Amino acid sequence: MARVQTHSGLIISADMPFDAISPPDADADLDPYSARVIAAFEQVGPAVVHVANNAPRGGQGSGVVFTPDGYALTNSHVVSGVQSLTVSLSDGRRLPASLVGDDPDTDLAVLRLAGSGHPHAELGSSAKLRVGQMVVAIGNPFGFQATVTAGIVSALGRTLRARSGRAIDSVIQTDAPLNPGNSGGPLVSGSGKVVGINTAIIAHAQGICFAIGIDTAVDVATRLMREGRVRRGRIGLAAQTVPIDLRLVRAHDLQVRAGALVTELTQGGPAALAGLERGDVVVGLAGHAVSGTDDLHRLLTGETIGQDVPLDVLRGASLRTLTVRPIEAAG
Repeated sequence: MARVQTHSGLIISADMPFDAISPPDADADLDPYSARVIAAFEQVGPAVVHVANNAPRGGQGSGVVFTPDGYALTNSHVVSGVQSLTVSLSDGRRLPASLVGDDPDTDLAVLRLAGSGHPHAELGSSAKLRVGQMVVAIGNPFGFQATVTAGIVSALGRTLRARSGRAIDSVIQTDAPLNPGNSGGPLVSGSGKVVGINTAIIAHAQGICFAIGIDTAVDVATRLMREGRVRRGRIGLAAQTVPIDLRLVRAHDLQVRAGALVTELTQGGPAALAGLERGDVVVGLAGHAVSGTDDLHRLLTGETIGQDVPLDVLRGASLRTLTVRPIEAAG
């Protein structure tokens, strides 16, 4: 019996009844890259919202719901000067939302949508990202809802300057195209988990976009949901992340291979009073390992303010422990 194979792979024989002839699975025509982008979008897209700031001259942006009872992450600059907020869901519903808290120092904010049972996204880990990994950005650029773009992780560990003037560390650089209105939307891994919150683009540049790592976002969101603000300590120094000689790592059985090199000290500040010196490398604070400036900022929480905490530093080839008493950061 004659059999014919079509260009799509469908095999037809002359004795085959018409109702038995069905098109092949649509997904069979998808290349693996497209399939992963589609799967990531279908998994996270329903949790992405459009955020409209109803303040005079208020802006708009995106957000992502991460709990079924309606907590959502977005950017601080999207909700600055807020009087009231309205969010639009992918199913067309428009809901009022309240500002739980925002943190200009990391350009993050948490909203609470009215109602419950909302579609919500699963959060991943930005610490597990690798350069070259595929990522998907979902948002509402220029008000075009549920827009998806794709690219790769171009670099990790970037530093951005927040509008408050504070440096935001461990920022993800991606070439997934972003436009005004994408701010606050999720950066999603190929497995459909949120790994960042899109925050900035470089004007007039192509393929240079940034997202706050989700590990930082979760830490900030937890504090905002608990206290409505983020209290931070400071010890009066400037630092930069540097690698540590492996011989010193082994000699002192360090848990880290990098630390925070002290480049400047505030005269009369907690670090100077504790005996810290320029050139010291901080490798521990309050019993926790410090692998760079991001860890140092993260560990200087509100709980450390006014408390004597141990500060582990490398000074030359020696490891010593100082005692520092953080003070509350202004703002």
